[in-house]
Order: sequence, then structure tokens, then C-alpha cells
Amino acid sequence: MYNSSKNSGRRIANAIIIPMVVVVTTSVISIFGLMHWSARLSDETAVQSQHKLIAGALQLTKNYLVKLQSGVVIWDEAYHRINGSEPDQGWIYDNVMHWLFQNHGFTKSILIDRDFELVSIYAQNHTSKWMTPDLFDALRPSVAKVRARYITSFKRTPSGLFSYIPKSSDARRSIAETGIVALDGEPFLFSAAAVIPQIQSISRDRFPPSVLVSMVPLRGEKLKDISEMSRLDGFVLASMQNERPGVGRFQLRSPLGADVGIIAWQTTAPGTQMMQRINPFLALAAFMIAAVVIVVTLFTRQMTRRLARSESKAVHAAHHDALSGLPNRSRFHALLTDILDESSENGSNTAVVYIDLDHFKDINDTLGHSAGDKVIVAVAQRLRRVIPETGIVARISGDEFAMVIKDCEDDVWLEYILDQVQDEIGRPIMIGRRELFASLSMGAAVAPRDGNDPDELLRKADIALYDAKANGRNRRSFFEANMEHHVQSKDKMSRELRMALKNDELDLAYQPQSDTSAKRIVSVEALARWTKEDGTVIAPSQFIPVAEETGLINDLGLWVLNKACAKAHEWPGIVVSVNVSPNQFKHPRFVEKVMAILASNNLPPQRLEIEVTESVFAGRNDSVLQALRRLKNLGVKVALDDFGSGYSSLSYLRRFPFDTLKIDRDFVSDMNGNPEAEAILVSIIQLGKALGMTIVAEGIETIEQIRFLQAHDCHRMQGYFISRPLNEAALTQFLEEFNSDGPGTFGTDLTLQARVAKA
Repeated sequence: MYNSSKNSGRRIANAIIIPMVVVVTTSVISIFGLMHWSARLSDETAVQSQHKLIAGALQLTKNYLVKLQSGVVIWDEAYHRINGSEPDQGWIYDNVMHWLFQNHGFTKSILIDRDFELVSIYAQNHTSKWMTPDLFDALRPSVAKVRARYITSFKRTPSGLFSYIPKSSDARRSIAETGIVALDGEPFLFSAAAVIPQIQSISRDRFPPSVLVSMVPLRGEKLKDISEMSRLDGFVLASMQNERPGVGRFQLRSPLGADVGIIAWQTTAPGTQMMQRINPFLALAAFMIAAVVIVVTLFTRQMTRRLARSESKAVHAAHHDALSGLPNRSRFHALLTDILDESSENGSNTAVVYIDLDHFKDINDTLGHSAGDKVIVAVAQRLRRVIPETGIVARISGDEFAMVIKDCEDDVWLEYILDQVQDEIGRPIMIGRRELFASLSMGAAVAPRDGNDPDELLRKADIALYDAKANGRNRRSFFEANMEHHVQSKDKMSRELRMALKNDELDLAYQPQSDTSAKRIVSVEALARWTKEDGTVIAPSQFIPVAEETGLINDLGLWVLNKACAKAHEWPGIVVSVNVSPNQFKHPRFVEKVMAILASNNLPPQRLEIEVTESVFAGRNDSVLQALRRLKNLGVKVALDDFGSGYSSLSYLRRFPFDTLKIDRDFVSDMNGNPEAEAILVSIIQLGKALGMTIVAEGIETIEQIRFLQAHDCHRMQGYFISRPLNEAALTQFLEEFNSDGPGTFGTDLTLQARVAKA
């Protein structure tokens, strides 16, 4: 057996080593060849790139010469003095040629008149012998191009005259040509530019221009400038240069194509340098590869065993959660399927329980994810301890667990097990020196009562879990048929609401708000209403929470806002108030959308009032406050709705200067004959006035409430006693009848009741 294992190991080694040696040898040779080929290609590419850098730097230098020359060639006085019948040579010398030398270093210049005749020659050493016929011939093509471009810039107008319309949109740009010529064997940069007036006029005929050619030697500062722009070192100007390794050659040519010199520089060879650095490492790598092949031969058997162990670990990791060690979702589903098949055969009950840690996110946010991981581990250990030995516990996701409890006798027995689970988890969990208290919400479904399909049971357990969380958390719920009906009804309502929004099937109702004396209606609150095609009326208390949960509240809120702003023009002088959900403020572009709606409806921001509740400040306080301030700075009024129904109303009033304070209807309804309620109501009114806010009382239902609020100078009043919510047509009629009755008071019940009856 030993020999058999040995032979088997030898065969495996041979099967691995021989192909490996061939592959490694071929690969090493190929890599060496590829590296050397790449190095040579990299060197050639580097030289080409440096060549382009020099060409670009040289062109920039030429363009700069044109810019320096433009000061004297685009000049009315120079144009008239040069093109006069007798050119003023002294003026031209002082103000053009010598000026260019003194200010810009042009050592030589010539002036060619309109007849292509040489009329003036300048050199810093006061000699004209440098201007030879050969040099003039070399400059001739560039001068001819300048003259041609100038003439073609004149376009014939309908009147038959010529107007100067250069192709360039920049009227100050010179018409110039640049290049390089040889002078006494030395390269010179030149700029040949047309002498033109600053202001072009319409003329009867087109004349070629006089051309000023200015030159500067390509050495010293100019050569240094080109070197600095191209960021290359070792620049040398030579008439000839033999090809040598490491030396680049840039050929300078005249406009006629003649060689006028060479710029030589020390090239960089990144490929060669890389190979010089990497060759020792490649040799070392080849040696190490050979050593590895030998090591592989010795440890083949050990590696085989390790691979077998690693495979076992990988299989375990694929089916278990790394943090808690519990089965994961896929493994739990497989185990549940097997257990259900088994329980269906022996006729026993099996419970599937979904578990969710309550407020687990708060632990991560306050103590960090490390503490959260420790809580997960502790909960997993306690769940394994408390459930029966035949049960299964799995971690489904972050803070969600699932259990399978076999052989459930009845619901009472299952409740007893779940009570033990809650008691066990309710014990404090020590994280360092800190005690943490966790709680669970649980939802259970029992097979075969709730079905035998694993996915169906998991879905129903999840529905029961949702019910437990919706009813206060830290509790358990067993699946019931009405829970599924509720979920399906909510899903159906969500889909119907989405279609209703898409098809513009919702309506708005408007509830008026009067001023203190009831002399006028100052504001209306826009309220969403939904009546289906079959006439079924869906109460806002039903579809608004569904919109909040499903995210439709953003679309619904914008729809209400847009429609209310569009209809506001029908009631001039009245502020339109719109409720905004806290979820709408989570949208990063909510303020921009409000601005866009105001702009599209051409509604002044001062006629819009945004109503928010205290819950809008939960969580992202800074971003909400910033959004509210932006709206307020825009001119939109901001109201705090249902004041007094939360916990921190006064702190919100201190942090944000609201325009309007809406007193919660509970304070108004409790006011009648209740001194404490009346005192609280008066205190709220005085508080709002002290902060400079408009006070609105909601839920007005009796004339006594009206008179009490009038006595304490409440700014605005809203409620059924004034008017119920009205549709657009009814509101328009209400406002007309209200205004036609003249300024009213609430002193006469009959007058008010008549007005309400009409509305």
C-alpha cells in the first residue's frame, strides 16, 4: 500500500512537474524576449514624443514672435507712413525696426512694399550686407502667403466696394507667417506680417500690403525657452549631427525646404533604463521559479491533503454565516425543505419563526459596528441555547434570524418556547464594561396549518413579523389570514395610488382660514382627496400612510404642490398652504423642485406656505434646517403644524424661525369650560406672538371657541365651523358669497350659519 501510494504520488508529481517545466521555460524565454522588444519600442516612442514636444515648443515660440510684432504692424500711423508716396525712412527706423530690437530683441528686419520691393533694411550692427538675394528668395514664399491672405480677406459688397473681413474672428490678430532661415550658416527665426491699419475701411480696390519681416537668432534665450517648454535637457544647435545612440536630432528647415540646422538633445530611453533595472530581478525570478518547481515536487502530497481540507472548509463557509457560525439563508432553506418533507410524512407540526432585533441600527450608530457584531454573536449563542435540540437557528441577514421548531404540540407550547427566547435575549449583554439590552420582534407560521411550501411559510412568517413590529416591537405574532389580506390590500392600494397619480385621478380640497375678525379669508389649506372611478372614496388616513411606506409620498407631495400652485391664481391675495411630509425633505433636490413648481406656475413665493410637523426634524436635522432656511429665504412661508403634539416643540421654535404656528386641534377641542386647556392655549398664542409668528388655531367647531380666540387676538382660525374642506368650484363660490355678504363678524350665529350652509 505504501508503494502504491508512493507510485501514485510519483505519477501525480510527474504529471505536474513535466508540463510545469515546459511551461515555465517557455514562459521565461517569452517574457525576456517580450520585455526587450517592449523596451526598444518604448525607447522609439519616447524619441517620437520628444520630437513632437520640440516641434510644439518651436511653434509656440514662432507664435509669440507674431504677438510681439503685432504692436507695430497693426497701427494706423505705421500703415500711412509706410504706404505713403515717400516712406519716412527715419520714422520707420526709429518707431518700427529699432523699436522692435530694443523692446523685443529682433536683431534684423526688412520692409517690403506693396510692389514686392525691398525698401528698408535694419540690423543692430547697422549693416545691410546680410540681406542677400538667396535670403530674400528664402523669405519670398512666406511674404507671398501674407500678401495673398491679406488680399483674400477683402470681400466684395453688394455695392461693388471691398470690405475687410478676415477669416479670424479676432480683428486684432496679425496676418503673419513664421519660419526659420539660415543667415551666415546660423538659424534665425522670422515673422513676416502684413502692415495693416487698426480700423479697416471700405475701399474701391484691393491692394497688397507692405510686409515687415523681423528676425531673431535661434540661440541663447530662444533656444533655452524651447528647452524649458519641451522640458528636455542638453539642447545643442548645430549645422550637422551624426546619428548616435542617446542623441536626438530635430531638423530645422526653411520655407523652401532647405536644411538650416539641427537641434540635438540628450534623449531619454525609458525602455532601456527599465531593462537595466529589471534584468537582475528577472534572473533572480527564474532562479526562484526553478526552486519552486523543486519544492512543489516535495510537497505535492501535502498540498493535496491541504486542498481536501480547504474544500471542506469552503463548503462549510458557503452554507454558514462567518460571524455567528449559524447556517445562512441558503442552508436554512435547504434544511427547512428536508424538515417539512419529514414532518409531512409523520404528520407533525413545524413552526417557522422570523426574528428581528429591535433598533439594532441604534447600537451600530452609537457604539460602532464592532459592538454590533458582538451583539449578533451573543444573540446567536443564546438562541442556540434556548431552542429545543431538534430545532434550527440561522442568520438570514444583518440583524435578522430564523428558527425552525419541530414537533410543535400546539400554539400554547410554541408560545412557551418563544417566551423563553424573549426572556433569554432580554438579559443584559456585556460589551466591555457596558450593559446592553436587546429585544426581539418575532413572527411565526406553522405547517401544515399555514402551508407546506418552504417559501410560502417564510413569506407568512415575515408577514407576521411585520405585524409584530407594527404593533410596538418586542412582541410576537402568529400568522393570521387577515394579516395577509392587510398586506395584499396595502400592496393593491399602493399600485392603484401609483396609477391614480400617473393618470391624474386625484383631487384637491381646500379648507379656508379666516382672520381674527372674520372679515376676510386669508389662506386655504390644500388637502389631497382620492375617489376611485367606481365612486369609492379612499380616506387620506388610508392612502397617505401607504404613500409614506412605499415612497410614493414624494410624487404625491409634488403633485399636490403643483396643482395647488396652479389653482392659486383663481383666488388672488390668498395664501395657499401645503403639507410636506418628512420623507420629502430627504430628497436632495426638494428645494429645487419647489422653486421649479413656483416658476412654472408663475406664483410668487410669498403666496405659498409649507406646513411641516415636528417629526420632520428627526434624524437629519442639519439638512432639514438648511432646506427650510433656503425656502424661507426664497420667500416661501414655513408653518409648524400640530404644535404641542410632540416632545421638543420649544427647541424647534428656537432653532428655526417659523412664519406660522398652527395650534394642534386637541388644545382647541379641550378648551370649552376647561381652565387648564384655556390657559395653555393662551400661553401658546402669547409665545407665538413673542416670537413674531402668525398663530393659527385648528379644529374650530363652536362659536364659543371663535369668541375666545378673538378675545385673545389669534391671527387665523380654521375648522368646520368656518368651512369644511371644499373642492375648487365650491371654494370659489364660498369666497364670492363670503365677500358679497360684506365684512362679517362671528357675533351673529345666524349670519355665520347661513354662510356655512351656502358653502
